Amino acid sequence: MRISTSIYLEICWLGFLLVFGLPFQLNAQLPDSLQISGDSVGAFLNMDATYNRPFLSSEKMPVAVGGYLEANSLYSSEDGVSEGLSFQARRLTLFMSASISNRIKFLSEIEFEDGTKEIAIEFAALDVSFHPLLNFRGGILMNPIGAFNQNHDGPKWEFVERPDVAVSMLPATWSNAGFGLYGKTYSGSWIVGYEAYLTNGFDNTIINNIENKTFLPATKQSESRFEENNSGRAMTNAKIAIKNRNLGEIGFSYMGGAYNKFENEGLKIDDKRGVHVFALDLNTTIKRSDTYITGEMVYAWIQVPSTYTQQFGNHQRGIFIDVVQPVVKQKILGWKDARFNVAARFDFVDWNSGSFSETDLDIGDELWAITPAVSFRPSSQTVFRLNYRYQWQVDLLNNPAAKTASWLFGFSSYF
Repeated sequence: MRISTSIYLEICWLGFLLVFGLPFQLNAQLPDSLQISGDSVGAFLNMDATYNRPFLSSEKMPVAVGGYLEANSLYSSEDGVSEGLSFQARRLTLFMSASISNRIKFLSEIEFEDGTKEIAIEFAALDVSFHPLLNFRGGILMNPIGAFNQNHDGPKWEFVERPDVAVSMLPATWSNAGFGLYGKTYSGSWIVGYEAYLTNGFDNTIINNIENKTFLPATKQSESRFEENNSGRAMTNAKIAIKNRNLGEIGFSYMGGAYNKFENEGLKIDDKRGVHVFALDLNTTIKRSDTYITGEMVYAWIQVPSTYTQQFGNHQRGIFIDVVQPVVKQKILGWKDARFNVAARFDFVDWNSGSFSETDLDIGDELWAITPAVSFRPSSQTVFRLNYRYQWQVDLLNNPAAKTASWLFGFSSYF
C-alpha cells in the first residue's frame, strides 16, 4: 500500500520543529570544527558569511585575497547501472576585499566551476556604513534567501554535494545586480540582523526550460541578468535573523516579484505573473555533546499560465537537515585541533506540490535523499569528506522511484 507523500512530509516537518525546538543545553556558536576564526564566539549571523572568511593581507597591499578549492571523486549507479569512477574539479573560488576608506569597503567573489566550464561573479559589492543598523550595499549581491545561499563555502560543510533544495529548487549561489540596506544590533545575548534589497529577478526560463517543468534554477543561465531585468519590475528580497548566543539562530526570508515581461513601451502585452519564495532557516549546537544542527525549509509559489499543463507546478517545497557530531577531538599527526566528525543529511524536494485536478491523486516529481558522512578536519579551514548518498526520485505520475546510490570522496580547503 502506498502511503501518501503528504504524511511523509508532515513527519519531516514535525521532526524538523522538534529538533530545532529543543530549549535546553543549546549553544549558538558553531562547534570548533566549523569555526573559521577564533574570535567568532557566536557573534556572527549567516548574513556575515560573506566577510567571515580567511583572507591573506599585508600592510603593503591595499587588497586582501583568499579563496577555496573543492575536488572529489564520484562513483554512482542508478537502478544498478553505473558509468564507473570519475574525478571532479568542482570549483575554485577567489575572494578579494579592500577597505577603500573609513566605513567604505569592497568585496568580490569569483568562482570557476568544473575546470572553467562556468565562470561567474557571485558577489561584487560596495558597502558603505552609516551606522551599525544602517549600511548601504550595491553591485552584484548574493540574494539572502534562506541561509545556505550566502553561507555556501565548501570548507564549512561535511558534505560534497550541496543541499538539493538550494541547488535544484532554488538557484544555487543565486546573485543579482541591485542595491539595498542591511544592519545588526546587539542586546545582551541577543543579535538581530536584517537585509533588504531590490535586484533584478527571474525570467520566463523558470517555465520554459529543458527540464519541461517549473524550475527556478534555469534562470541562472540568462547571460543578461546582470544588466537587464526581464520583467521591468525589481525583485524584492528581505530577511530578518534573530540569534541568541545560548540558543541558536533563526532566519525568515522572502524573495519575489514579477518574472515575465508584461509591458512594452507602456502597452500591456501579457498578464503579469509572479514568483514568491519564503524560507525558514535555523541552526544550533547542543552544548553537552557539541552536536551541530542546521536546516532550511523553502516554499515557492509560481503563477503558471493557464495554458500550461499540470506538469508545470505552481507550488514547490523543500527541506534539508544536517546533523554533525564530532567524535574525536585531539592532536593528530602534528595538527593541534584535528577532528573526526560523523554526520548525516536529509534532503527533500517537491517540484510540483498538489493533486491532479481530474483524479485528485498526488502529483509526483519529488526527490528524497539520505547522506551519511565521515569527515576529517586537520584544521577548521580544511575538510576531507567521505559521503554515501542514497536517493529516490519519482516522476510526475508517481511511477516506481529511480534509485541512485553514490560514493563521494574529496576535500575542500580555504587558502
